[in-house]
Amino acid sequence: MEQMSALRAQLFAELTAAIEGAQSLAWQLGTRDSTAAQACELYGRLEAARIELDSLRGLARQPDFGIEANWLQKFGWGESLADPAD
Repeated sequence: MEQMSALRAQLFAELTAAIEGAQSLAWQLGTRDSTAAQACELYGRLEAARIELDSLRGLARQPDFGIEANWLQKFGWGESLADPAD
């Protein structure tokens, strides 16, 4: 579980760095009159992606409250809900 969390944190960090790099490039392109409008739109889309990534990062940090994977079986529901074809 710790390994998964570390991998997830690494991926979030890499994605954040990539978005920030792309935003920096879009900002530089925005200083040119010929590409200003397109660069502004790109920057906005990248900002939306960054916000979504922050949201996902927050969801990934939420605790699982110790819910066990087999909680349905503890109530006797596991078999009938696990495979509706039965």
